[in-house]
This record gives sequence, C-alpha cells and structure tokens, in this order.
Amino acid sequence: MPSEKILIVDDDQNICELLRLYLDKEGYQTQIAHDGETAIATFESWRPGLVLLDVMMPKMDGWEVCRRIRALGDVPVIMLTAKGETFDKVLGLELGADDYVVKPFDTKEVVARIKAVLRRCAPAENGREGIIQFENLSLDMGRYELKVGGKVVEAPPKELELLAYLAGHPNRVFTRDQLLDEVWGFEYYGDSRTIDVHIKRLREKLEGASEQWCLKTVWGVGYKFEVKD
Repeated sequence: MPSEKILIVDDDQNICELLRLYLDKEGYQTQIAHDGETAIATFESWRPGLVLLDVMMPKMDGWEVCRRIRALGDVPVIMLTAKGETFDKVLGLELGADDYVVKPFDTKEVVARIKAVLRRCAPAENGREGIIQFENLSLDMGRYELKVGGKVVEAPPKELELLAYLAGHPNRVFTRDQLLDEVWGFEYYGDSRTIDVHIKRLREKLEGASEQWCLKTVWGVGYKFEVKD
C-alpha cells in the first residue's frame, strides 16, 4: 500500500472529505486545507509528496499557492478547478502544475491521475535512469537533476522527462501525441498544447547554453532535440 502524503486544498469541505475518503482507502496519508494561507503553512510543516490544489479559494488563490510551492521545490501539483478554459489550463501548466482536473470530476479518475503522477516522479519506477550529456548539458534521471553550463537548474519532473526523452533520441522528430503517450502515459486526459507549454519552459532554461544542440520545432509535425554534426 502507498504511504505517500497528499495535501488536499479546496474551500469545499464536501470535496475535501470525499477525496480524503478515497485516498485514505488507497493507503495515502492526507491532510486538508480550506484556504491558500493554510495550504502554504501545512505544506511547509508537513512536506507532502503531492498537492491537490483548487484554484478559486479565499485569502490566496491557487495560482499564487502554486507559485509559492514551486519556489519551495518540485513537489507534484494537480490543479482542481471548475474552470475549463484553455487559458486557465495553460496558466496552470506555466506555473509548474503537473496535471489539471476540471470539476465536476470522477473521484476514481483523480486517484488514477495521482498514481500516474507519483509514478512519473519516482525515478526508480520510471525506468528512465541514466545520464544524458551534451555540450553544457547534463541530465541525470537517476537523481532527476539538470545541469546547464555546470550549474544545477531547477525543473519539475515532467519537464525533465520530456527533455530526457527528446535528448535520448537526438535528431528524431516526435509529434505532440507521441510525446504525450511516451512521457505522460495513457492515463493523461489533457490536450497536446501541454507539450507546447513544457517546451517553452525548457527553452527558457536552456537558452544560450550551446550552439551544438537545441530544442527545435518542426512545423506541422512536432519537436526534436537537434544535434549539429
């Protein structure tokens, strides 16, 4: 049975208790926060392994909570919200969220996504161990550590997995759907714009590192990690 700690953050007590019921049954440890300020305080003191985070909350909204969690580390975050607009999804991903669930949701689906995200964030279970190295780039998937120009660069697990997959197949072009299948897995229910958001964030971290390689857009097809001869 899993022993991962999960922080549930939502101002709707019924949703919190329902999620807690299902997660406790699965063997997870849970705590609940009903507003953003309490969420941050609980996060800092309890150090959960994953956060289920509502967007619309009193005192501090989910966007700001996500920003602060990201400033403290790379703990996976799944956003929970009644809003389904593309803008909100993209904003959540740009802030570092690992997944996005729109209310009303099936609780079993949320549990399945939690399991999928935790699997992806556990190096020993991913089968993605190993070190990938190019000029001014070192990616150690055993430690989930990215170094650019010899300096450690913080990045969420999903960005590292996407970079590892592309850099592990240099000069090969992948469609967005292929990358979703290979990196996010079949449990992912989102759309292919997720890939665009993560590529954008990776490019910002890798900008100017080397002229020997780059993350290249292949228009009308997808992306590749291009290495020059």
